[in-house]
Amino acid sequence: MIVYGRNPVREAIRGPREVSAVWATEHAAREPWLAGVPVRSASPVELERLAGSPDHQGVCAEVSEYAYSDADELLEPEDAVVAALDQVQDPRNLGAICRVAECAGASGVVIGERRAAQVTPAVCRASAGAVEHLRVARVRNLADWLATAKRSDAWVYGAAVAPEAVRYDAPDYSGRVVIVFGAEGRGLRPRVASTCDQLVSIPLRGRIESLNVSAAAAVLMYEILHSSRRVDKGT
Repeated sequence: MIVYGRNPVREAIRGPREVSAVWATEHAAREPWLAGVPVRSASPVELERLAGSPDHQGVCAEVSEYAYSDADELLEPEDAVVAALDQVQDPRNLGAICRVAECAGASGVVIGERRAAQVTPAVCRASAGAVEHLRVARVRNLADWLATAKRSDAWVYGAAVAPEAVRYDAPDYSGRVVIVFGAEGRGLRPRVASTCDQLVSIPLRGRIESLNVSAAAAVLMYEILHSSRRVDKGT
């Protein structure tokens, strides 16, 4: 896999993946974080060919394939917070959500094996390298995995615009929590929504009907991870 862009390459070097080669322009090779790293000289045209994108920012690297985690292991901590994505197919949204999850201190992100964006170079770029330090797991059937999570004493919340949804800051988010986000335009599929213990919504005071899924993820995950109920317990 070729990752590209300053942040993704830097985090790949810092992370657990094997980095077999790094290419950079003469200017980018002077970056302090590349000190001591063997770098092959390349022109912007060569980098665009290697990366398959003009957004390489003068550097790219060949790394080992991304190693997905086991979804059940994400729930092992008693205060685990996991973001689950229901058919989110835009790699930029997946990357942005992974960046939020990593920065907020979430246990990880769960995605579907099919009809969902996977961890690709574009996702690495959109996450600013956050995927190198975040556990991402794949499941065959999201609704089935949510049912398994509930049997592990996790409380499952679904982000949705629905009459039965409660305000996002109303629930008690202590203990294990899974927060589920649906694809833009479609939202949560009926079976996934019905599996949730409770639906939550974010008040909208403007004229736009909904937030981007990654923006909604930022609001909800920070509310969950930094709510007074969790802070009081030292989490």
